[in-house]
Amino acid sequence: MPIYEYFCPACNLSFELLRPCSQANEKAACPSCKKAAGRKMSRFASFTRSGSGESVPVAGTGGCASCGASSCSTCGQ
Repeated sequence: MPIYEYFCPACNLSFELLRPCSQANEKAACPSCKKAAGRKMSRFASFTRSGSGESVPVAGTGGCASCGASSCSTCGQ
């Protein structure tokens, strides 16, 4: 099961839940105030090592999660 990120506007809490894909877009009960929380848009980047040992983005991930550059050395992250 994947982990999804949620945000509760009632108490400004961000939290994660391990849920089946079939429940991904359903509202989740906030663990703090128990009110309905909506799903956040998650971003991630996936890297691998080249033959020379350099970190390179995996095809289709868009590189750095902070700025979308092809490597973090480009944007200084």
